[in-house]
Amino acid sequence: MVNKLIFSNILHRPIRTALSALAVAIEVAMVMLFVGLANGMLHDSARRVEGIGADILVQPSGTSFLLAFSQASMPITIGDRFKEIPHVLAVAPAVLFFNSVGGLDTIYGIDMAAFDRVSGGFVYHSGRALQNPYDVLVDDWYAKAKHVKVGEAILLLDHEFHVSGIVEHGKGARLFIPLGTAEDLLSVKDKASIFFVKCTDPGYTGDVADSIHQLGSGFKVTPVKEWVSMMTSNNMPGLEAFATVIIGIAVGIGFLVIFLAMYTTIIERTREIGILKSLGASKGYIIAVILREAGLLSVVGIFAGYGMAAIGRNVIVARFPTLPIELTAQWAVYAAFLALVGSLLGAFYPALRAAQLDPVDALAYE
Repeated sequence: MVNKLIFSNILHRPIRTALSALAVAIEVAMVMLFVGLANGMLHDSARRVEGIGADILVQPSGTSFLLAFSQASMPITIGDRFKEIPHVLAVAPAVLFFNSVGGLDTIYGIDMAAFDRVSGGFVYHSGRALQNPYDVLVDDWYAKAKHVKVGEAILLLDHEFHVSGIVEHGKGARLFIPLGTAEDLLSVKDKASIFFVKCTDPGYTGDVADSIHQLGSGFKVTPVKEWVSMMTSNNMPGLEAFATVIIGIAVGIGFLVIFLAMYTTIIERTREIGILKSLGASKGYIIAVILREAGLLSVVGIFAGYGMAAIGRNVIVARFPTLPIELTAQWAVYAAFLALVGSLLGAFYPALRAAQLDPVDALAYE
């Protein structure tokens, strides 16, 4: 009987029901897409650095673990001292920086020979290695997103570069230019932002890291596995705060829409509530009916939100292939929990108001 009453109430106002469910769906989709984008970008960045094949990252002391913010302040010649350390197989200096023209991309300035020794070399889809000062290598995801081909010119750092080759993604950045050109653009001479150090065997990582520390106090030495473990939103206070704001806005939308929907429902059904109370319905019974109705709307909205998140992910990835979005079961559960709790809280005051109606006044309501 109660379920029949709830379903009839929901179907009686189909537009309002659809809008309420849509608000919950938007809330769920917003949470899943934003968190999925943030985690996807962090994990993708970690996978690409791990894909270089280095065992140790050496940066200037006090540098952020966000690699692209490393200052090019370490003499490239220090790399020769790293090579002399036992169990070091190869060392590759690099200059890292952002390009904000036409998007936000990290660019690596590399010495091709040294980088190939550490990484094992690029896999070329087409074209050739860096040879000229204003050559650029792009990975296949970047080429697909920007619709660029070998031989075409692209604008980077207010300079025109020519695409010399398209390589398989997964080795650090999506764009690579000659190390000397990167130094000229940043007005640094024989300096590096980072050294990628590869050991003869990963088991020697700790010993090599200790030896690098002993060379001086001006280095931040991080094993790649340790660096990968730090790539979470918890280690980025700004990102975590922004995510909290976005999630709060999404929950607020669901809360307000459900609140308004339930509140106007109570006003429209005042006489009906009066009849139920005159027949002996308790306050708890009235509250339960209202909350169950809000819960049903929320469940419908949650599943609709899952669909919207999946569609949104496919649309974003199709339009921007370099933006990875990870939709996880964990955050699907979190989003559903937030939506359900927000909906029930939004419906609680209207439900409480309905339960406190006087039966005589309710029956006389026009």
